Amino acid sequence: FAVVPSFLSCVHAYPSLLSTLQLWLTFAPVADKTAAYFHISLEMVNWLSIVYLLISIPFGLVSTWVLDSVGLRCAVILSAWLNMMGSIIRMFGILKFLSLGSQSYWYLFIGQCLCALAQPLIIFSPTKLAALWFPDHQRAKANMIASMSNPLGVLIANVLSPALVPEGKHIPLMLGVYAVPAVTACALATVGIHEKVPPTPPSASAITSTSQPFLMSLKMLLRNKPYIILAVCFGGGIGTFTCFSALLEQILCEKGYSNEFAGLNGALFTVCGLLGAFLLSLYVDRTRKFIESTKICFCLSALASIVFAVVSSPLHQAITLAITSSLFGFFGFAIYPIAMELAVECSYPVGEGTSTGLIFVASQIEGVILMILLQAFTVRVSEDPSSTCALDQDGALDWTTPVLVLAGLCSAMACFYVIFFHTDYKRLHAETNSGDLVKAEDTAKKGCQGPSKGRTQDCGQGL
Repeated sequence: FAVVPSFLSCVHAYPSLLSTLQLWLTFAPVADKTAAYFHISLEMVNWLSIVYLLISIPFGLVSTWVLDSVGLRCAVILSAWLNMMGSIIRMFGILKFLSLGSQSYWYLFIGQCLCALAQPLIIFSPTKLAALWFPDHQRAKANMIASMSNPLGVLIANVLSPALVPEGKHIPLMLGVYAVPAVTACALATVGIHEKVPPTPPSASAITSTSQPFLMSLKMLLRNKPYIILAVCFGGGIGTFTCFSALLEQILCEKGYSNEFAGLNGALFTVCGLLGAFLLSLYVDRTRKFIESTKICFCLSALASIVFAVVSSPLHQAITLAITSSLFGFFGFAIYPIAMELAVECSYPVGEGTSTGLIFVASQIEGVILMILLQAFTVRVSEDPSSTCALDQDGALDWTTPVLVLAGLCSAMACFYVIFFHTDYKRLHAETNSGDLVKAEDTAKKGCQGPSKGRTQDCGQGL
């Protein structure tokens, strides 16, 4: 029965996390149609995704404090309410009776900003949830289930947005559909989550999960060399995947592929990522080989990014692109929950919210830099007979060079991580030592309760 509250905590937190990540990529899979409907440029559409990265940088630090100081319950509920309000405000931009004209875009933007405030509060929570509610042999799986709402939200957005918007006039329908899970998740989180922690801690580390003051935790992390390397490399990996997910439709439409095919590639990218994360979490829960697993998968995902960059340039490579996207997702997303657990292991006794939160902040900073950098390398194409993009007033963008740059950066980060990252599993060692101490105390107590009266007296004198 101890499993039931843990399961219910996951059930009520999961919809909020899933909805947050759906709203982030609402417009990216139909960027060309969004630009045409609102009479804006593709760059302005991209800013609806970039704003998530920008806002998460300063608010990410606030979110880590909320998680480790105020508690998991408050963080999830606050995130759910911000997400719901943002999804509703986005709909104001498409209400005809308001006659907003050119101002309709700014309602979308403000709504995205509110949803962006919700994202770090909920996306930092999986490691905290796993540490507080699950024993050590279930943490990687629990973290995987919660963390994989990230790619699942991306999957739903990549499939649902193109399906709902075959033409630009269906943008209002899409916004209404996305508001429904946001409202549902808010109701579930508000009504369903009652406790910050379980009645009985599931592990020794759960007792001290928030033992370090916030500012002291920050200082400890900034002085921790293995953690800094992990934050830079893994944060860069998250930034790479963020750019890939947000820009995939624009990359492929200029090469003649439809939005539906781009959505299919995004779906394969995500589904295979879910499978990879599930298999790797099972393996790591049994073997505790966090470092070896992440290094191998990082290298293979970098190799997949190189192949994607090569095969996305020529035309008529649909099957090869689909296979490459699947492999990129399989190895790349598999790293995510394991690296989050590894961040906690190499930074213990720092709280889980702080250790994973700073990595996410680093990923947002690197993601913003990458998005701006990649857009700077694009080439404007006014007319291309093979393009399927719904052109804005300035034409489509050729992403050949940016994709090659992205693959090169991913490979460089993988090499740096493999060569320089080494650490001890501090949390596991602390739990092992704590378990040995408890066993020794139990043995001593049993010895003191033996049949000999003199033996009991000797134990009493010794104590």
